Amino acid sequence: MNPFDMVKQQLTNTVPFAKHTGVVIDDISPEGATCHLDQRPEVENHIQSMHAGALFVLGEQASGAAFAGAFLDRMMTVRPVAAEATIRYVKIAKGTITAYAKLDGDADALKAKLDEDGKVRFPVNVVLKNSEDLPVCEMVVDWHLKKLG
Repeated sequence: MNPFDMVKQQLTNTVPFAKHTGVVIDDISPEGATCHLDQRPEVENHIQSMHAGALFVLGEQASGAAFAGAFLDRMMTVRPVAAEATIRYVKIAKGTITAYAKLDGDADALKAKLDEDGKVRFPVNVVLKNSEDLPVCEMVVDWHLKKLG
């Protein structure tokens, strides 16, 4: 098992709400992450599309996976917290929705700031798309990392 698969398994196990919701982490790399969520009655709203909260959970999990991929070499030395998030719903979401997340910034520069200041805050951009590759949501999650000890 490669280190990214190990992080994928660890995130799946340590974020029980995302697992409960049905979010699946598909891929983690230094460049970003993808996750998906299949539509089913438990995550629908009153118009039989994906509930806004379910879409938020999907995007937040993808953002965390993206930061974890970029900070793989530091994961055991930091405490990550999602500090702020914004989401814009652009289209009714039906079917399987896939979230594509990527750090907004240079990972090496962010790591240098973490080393210097003991903490760093940065955004992760997420686009959620339907099976026709059309955006249904756009999201930005600001992550705050603090060095342990």
